[in-house]
Amino acid sequence: MPVETGQTNTLTLRAGLVGRGIGASRTPAMHMAEGRAQGLDYDYHIIDMDEAPAGRDLAEVLGRADSEGLAGLNVTYPYKVAVLDHLHELSDNARALGAVNTVVFRDGRRRGHNTDLWGFAESFRRGMDGVPLDQVLLVGAGGAGAAVAHAVLQLGTARLWIHDTDETRAMSVAGALNDRFGQGRAAVAPSPEAVAQDLAGIINATPVGMAKLPGCPFPTDLLHPGLWVADIVYFPLETELLAAARAAGCRVLPGAGMAVFQAARAYELFTGRVPDPDRMRATFDALGN
Repeated sequence: MPVETGQTNTLTLRAGLVGRGIGASRTPAMHMAEGRAQGLDYDYHIIDMDEAPAGRDLAEVLGRADSEGLAGLNVTYPYKVAVLDHLHELSDNARALGAVNTVVFRDGRRRGHNTDLWGFAESFRRGMDGVPLDQVLLVGAGGAGAAVAHAVLQLGTARLWIHDTDETRAMSVAGALNDRFGQGRAAVAPSPEAVAQDLAGIINATPVGMAKLPGCPFPTDLLHPGLWVADIVYFPLETELLAAARAAGCRVLPGAGMAVFQAARAYELFTGRVPDPDRMRATFDALGN
C-alpha cells in the first residue's frame, strides 16, 4: 500500500516484476505512469533472473523484496507455479488455477493472486466479440495457460483441446478444468495436427514467440481464414504466429490487451486504487511496436 513520507508529504510505493528474458517488458512503464497520474511516487523495477548474479534464486528475490518494504511483485515466466512454494496464502483464483502472477506483501505475509485470468478474459471480450467457440486449441499448459484455459471456458468454449510438450501437465490442467466446468469440456490434444481440422480458434499460451524464444508454436500450413488466433506474448507484439495468421486471413488477438488488463488488476492490488485501463493502454501503445 502507498506510504506517506514525512518530509515531502508524497505517497510512495515500490513494486517489481521477476522473470527471465523480461528486459523488454512494458509493465514497469504502465505501472509508473498510472502511479504518476494518481499522485504516487511509484518505483516499479524489473528483476530479470537471466541477468542476476550466479546462485540468486526466486526464494531470495521474494525474501529481499519483502524485507525491503516492496508492496509486491509480479511474477512471470517461468515462475508462476514455482512461486506457490514461497507464499503464505492464495486468492480463490490463484488456488483454483494453481498459478500466481501477483504477490502482495502485507503484514508480514505473502498472498498470491492471479490477474491473468481476468486480463485475458477482458481482452478477449473486447477484441474477439462474436467469434465461434465450438472447439478451441490451447497450446501451453503452464501457469499462464491454466489461467487462459479457465477464462475461455468461462467465456463459453464448448470443448477446449490442450497441447503441451509436457503431456502430464496438460492432463493435469484438463482434469482440473473438467472437475470445475463439467466432464468433457477439456481434453488433451496429442498434437496440434490431430485436432486442427475441427478448430474454431487457437491460443498460444507458451513463451514461444518471445524475443527470447523465437519461433511458432502452431504449424503455419494449418492456418486458414476460418480460424481465429490469439497470442499472449506481447514482446514482440507481432509474433511469428500472429504474422502468419494475418497472412492466412485469420482474425487475430495480440497479447497487448491481456498485458494491460492483468497489469491494471495488479496495480489495484498493490496500491489499493482503481486504475484507468485506457490510460494504461495509452502508455503501452506509446512504447511502439
